Amino acid sequence: MGGRPVIAFKSNSKQDGPAAWRRMHAMFVLREEEFMAAWRQRSNVESAFSAIKRKFGGAVRSKTFTAQKNEVLAKVLCHNLAVLCHAMHELGIAAPFGKASA
Repeated sequence: MGGRPVIAFKSNSKQDGPAAWRRMHAMFVLREEEFMAAWRQRSNVESAFSAIKRKFGGAVRSKTFTAQKNEVLAKVLCHNLAVLCHAMHELGIAAPFGKASA
């Protein structure tokens, strides 16, 4: 499906192993900046998933697949709204809700 593994390496990691491991280790050694950009993206995604599960629970209670998708999307929407509200409060940004835009 086009995915590629991104796993952090220890300082004493060796390059031997399966082909996918060797390719990933070579990318880590030869193109460290590109590897770390991919690692940061993965880390951010996993942090967001963890925060959503902590706030709203990890279980999906709906029975049908469509309802399950909607439930997960609702959790993501609620998480994004919570993050937005938190950022507005921390930065002192007032939202002009209800005002006519000029």
